[in-house]
Amino acid sequence: MSDDTGAPSTNTPPPGCPAHDSAVQLGGLEYQQTPSQLYRAMRREHGAVAPVLLDGGIPAWLVLGYPEVSYVTSHDELFARDSRRWNQWPHIPDDWPLLPFVGYQPSVLFTEAQEHQRRAGVITQALEGIDQFELARECQAIAEQLITVFAGSGQAELMSAYAHALPARAVLWMCGVPQGGADTDKLVDDLRISLDAGEGDDPVAAYMRVGARITQLVKEKRENPGPDVTSRMLLDPAGLTDEEIVQDLISVIAAAQQPTANWICNTLRLLLTDERFAVNVSGGRVSVGDALNEVLWLDTPTQNFIGRWAVRDTQLGGRLIREGDCLVLGLAAANTDPQIWPEAHVGAENSAHLSFSNGEHRCPYPAPLLADVMARTAVETLLERLPDLVLAVEPEQLTWRPSIWMRGLTSLPVQFTPAL
Repeated sequence: MSDDTGAPSTNTPPPGCPAHDSAVQLGGLEYQQTPSQLYRAMRREHGAVAPVLLDGGIPAWLVLGYPEVSYVTSHDELFARDSRRWNQWPHIPDDWPLLPFVGYQPSVLFTEAQEHQRRAGVITQALEGIDQFELARECQAIAEQLITVFAGSGQAELMSAYAHALPARAVLWMCGVPQGGADTDKLVDDLRISLDAGEGDDPVAAYMRVGARITQLVKEKRENPGPDVTSRMLLDPAGLTDEEIVQDLISVIAAAQQPTANWICNTLRLLLTDERFAVNVSGGRVSVGDALNEVLWLDTPTQNFIGRWAVRDTQLGGRLIREGDCLVLGLAAANTDPQIWPEAHVGAENSAHLSFSNGEHRCPYPAPLLADVMARTAVETLLERLPDLVLAVEPEQLTWRPSIWMRGLTSLPVQFTPAL
């Protein structure tokens, strides 16, 4: 027997619905500290497609295999993005925690076919107008400003003081938000809260404030366009409405900010804890680019992504997927699939990871290149300004955020020789 990927299957399909006795709860400490071990265990027990339970016991499928994730993301006619297809909606409460990520929104994220091509095309054209050298200069200036704030103290918590703030400021600059001032600072803080709320934060209120500010930005750019992403989207011949542009801008900003922040911080962690890099980066034998790429393979910022919804009954990884079933894309699991790395050695020089997804709904070109500019500039500028940067705690004391979706540290405390 083979599935739709053409690969032979040794798994017996479960009875119809993924909610059977062996379904794995998506949650718990293992996803925070040792997700790669958990994914290997799940793959051994369930194969490339595992039955899982989301919050509240809601059934879904976690796609663990590299070929299977590639297949799902390449076949929109079988696995589509419009979540209104989901067969579990009658069981979803109004206060379900994942509703903000799954509930249908009129943004590019949930569009399909020609409408998705139209909306994604506008974003692509707008992003292609960004000069990557100019972006690098702007990111370096932002980095210098952020570093100057804490450089004299000899210590810092880089997650909040640096890694989150830099991509937020950079993407707002790309979108035409004036830099500097309390308004920008507040918007940067609201972005952090809405995407990565801490204890005592109100992410819903923060998201509403972000939406109101982006709505105002679109109005301003409609009246006075400039050389920025927002203006190019407004002037695109596709003729998107202001409401569509607001939705898509928020999607662009969210996709650029949180994953890039975690990419920066995860890379800094690797450089500060792995002897290969701690010794070699200073000696110039291993580049920051190598570390950035290795993180995309082994500690990708987006661990899992929800999701795709089956258009009709089909087979995947030996499983019977029913029409309307939800599939969670296991990007982190796929990146470490033993089928592609049989010796458990991930070749960091290879860029065929799925960290930016795949297919029609992958991050639109040139978004990955722009994210690389932001992350690379952030890491290189920090190491140049503070060359003796070291962890302020033991590596095993670093903790990961309690999320099965994003892979990021709760904090990254460092110390260094105070500098002007």
